[in-house]
Amino acid sequence: MAERKVLNKYFPPDFDPDLIPRRKGPKNSQQVVRLMAPFSMRCNTCGEYIYKGKKFNARKETVDNEEYYGIKIFRFYIKCTLCSAEITFKTDPKNTDYAAEHGASRNFEPWREEAAEEEEDKLAKLEAEENNPMKALENRTVESKREMDILDALQDIRARNARNERVGNETDLLARIEMEEIETEEDRERQRLEEEDEKLVQAVFSKIPAAGSSSLGDTGPTITVKRKADDVEPTVDSLLPESARALMAAKVTQAKKPKLDSKNKLGIKIGKKKAVKA
Repeated sequence: MAERKVLNKYFPPDFDPDLIPRRKGPKNSQQVVRLMAPFSMRCNTCGEYIYKGKKFNARKETVDNEEYYGIKIFRFYIKCTLCSAEITFKTDPKNTDYAAEHGASRNFEPWREEAAEEEEDKLAKLEAEENNPMKALENRTVESKREMDILDALQDIRARNARNERVGNETDLLARIEMEEIETEEDRERQRLEEEDEKLVQAVFSKIPAAGSSSLGDTGPTITVKRKADDVEPTVDSLLPESARALMAAKVTQAKKPKLDSKNKLGIKIGKKKAVKA
């Protein structure tokens, strides 16, 4: 019993559906389907009544050259339960129903009843207007008032839609402007913070010439000195290592005490003046 209800079949790894031969049939072939009678009908051959919901094995085909706004119309063939006469009916998408075509007549058609009632109402209304001119005038007044109300409602709907569309466009524009202003403010704030960071970095880090170069006008190697970011800044000498401080002190001493040459530029030796006795 379980094998009959298997939903998943085994397909081998080398299965190729393109290798399955295609069956060639006629363009508009009939299909055997199982359906129920969509409406109660009476057979035109034997007069047998077929109630709605009676099950049949029917043949289905597509009606050629007939459609309703692109919807296909199908025809069904069944047989009478008493005389086996062929009965056909087809779909009616216009009225969302079925229509009897051949071999049987429908017992009840709701849209025809509604159409007949509408026709009777129109005839009664016309007869009443012919016999009573005042009634005709009242009917025309009511009809014109109803048309004016419909036009006013339509105009209100159009005005409301136009206003909603205009408000939507203005709202989008305002939102876009606000976003641009916010982005501009954010860019300004970001630029200001970057400038402050750059100033802080320049204040904290400074460069001084190395021990072997002069302090002014020398493009030689430099030493980057990190300063504390507070009010009290340490001296440069305290930040340098001892060897660099000793070397710089020697340079300064040599610059302050030049060598004394006993000869002038003309080669004359200058000595101390002796005291002259009076």
